[in-house]
Amino acid sequence: MRSRFAPSPTGYMHIGNLRTAIFEYALTKKYNGDFILRIEDTDQTRKVDGAIEFIYETLQLCGFKIDEGPLNPGKYGPYIQSERLDLYKKYALDLVEKGKAYYCFCTEEELEEMRKKAALRNRPFSYDGRCSKLSKEKIAENLAKGIPYVIRQKMPKTGYTIVNDVIYGEIKIDNSILDDQILLKSDGYPTYNFANVIDDHLMNITHVIRGKEYLDQTAKYNLLYEAFEWEKPTYIHVAMVLGEDGNKLSKRNGDASFMDLYNEGYLPEAIVNYLSLLGWSPENNQEIFTMEELITNFDEKRISKSSSQYDAKKLQWFNHQYIKNMEDNKYLEWIEKYFENPDETKDEAWVKHLLLLYKNGLNYGKEINELVKDFYTDNYSINEECREFLNSDEIIPKVIKEFLNLIKEINWNVEEINNAIMQVKENVGAKGKLLFMPIRIVASGLMHGPELADTIYLIGKDKVIERLSNEVN
Repeated sequence: MRSRFAPSPTGYMHIGNLRTAIFEYALTKKYNGDFILRIEDTDQTRKVDGAIEFIYETLQLCGFKIDEGPLNPGKYGPYIQSERLDLYKKYALDLVEKGKAYYCFCTEEELEEMRKKAALRNRPFSYDGRCSKLSKEKIAENLAKGIPYVIRQKMPKTGYTIVNDVIYGEIKIDNSILDDQILLKSDGYPTYNFANVIDDHLMNITHVIRGKEYLDQTAKYNLLYEAFEWEKPTYIHVAMVLGEDGNKLSKRNGDASFMDLYNEGYLPEAIVNYLSLLGWSPENNQEIFTMEELITNFDEKRISKSSSQYDAKKLQWFNHQYIKNMEDNKYLEWIEKYFENPDETKDEAWVKHLLLLYKNGLNYGKEINELVKDFYTDNYSINEECREFLNSDEIIPKVIKEFLNLIKEINWNVEEINNAIMQVKENVGAKGKLLFMPIRIVASGLMHGPELADTIYLIGKDKVIERLSNEVN
């Protein structure tokens, strides 16, 4: 088995494109096949410098092993389409010789006139094939004069073309709707469809996974394979991923790319895990799995026919699971990339303690800065809601006073603070929120937060005693 991932070098990879790559990779590696990276840069106007390196970095961060590609070529290169132009021209001329394609010398003005006529008839524009009727003498004359041309595929206008797809089965495409598509443009560059067929054949690609929106186009691919008398690959079309607004995910619409998420502090393995479940499900309904487990469990027949919708909150949930399951040392090394320490004078052990305190509640890396900000400011106050709670039960002042008396004499560490809280419970008889919440509110100014003893420890003994004393007095 050989599959290919063939993105355009237009910048960061959007997550819908990455989802397709995940499916391709999982399927290929399940059968110990080769995963090929090919760069489709036939549209030179959209090319972004450094994009190929972005693509490699994204795939490597996500745990992909690229068997062949521009930066690690094999025997089927080049792997960048702009470096394969002579090949496309050779095969386009071969089709002309076979009578399956023809030179088209129509000017842009002639094509625009055809478009206007189609619009007046409320019909989609389709080239009328006039240049397919030119004599050999006229073609030779135009070529000798250097008149610009494109090469078009000669399509059948009657009957059907059959497309077989793993997900959607047998699809009949009416040939009457197939335009005589351009194969080779006047600048010598191939069109997307033509280059794909030539490259997939020459690179021995056996399986093609791509978006369902290209399903109708596959009839054109099949007619090219038949014209060359080549074996067709196995097609697997997948329904698109919709954004949270219900539209197709797209960089042009400002939807998040992989690197956008990565730079915000989403773990690549969490992104891959989440995206793999957009339009596919394992038989055992497992949600959290490694790349190796995904490969083992992947079944292309369980790919859904229905579109799936990207859900940022669900992605956060996955990321949260991966963060809290990280080893502490690995977590501290990772979170350092996102933590913007507002006070470099803080003790290193104190900072580590603070960062670890929020590990089990963190959704993404940069969120840490918002969560810990209160430990770096003196904007302490007790708001109206907190004050209302403090006045809600006569046992609360006793809890605060008893805790104050106990912590004055203890060694300042989490264990001793916890012991003091439990001693308050025993001495005063308070429990539950009447025990913990008053202490938290007066110590931190907040009604909710992470582990209470750790929070109090990090605020510091002098500051906590001062706040409790002010409340008692």
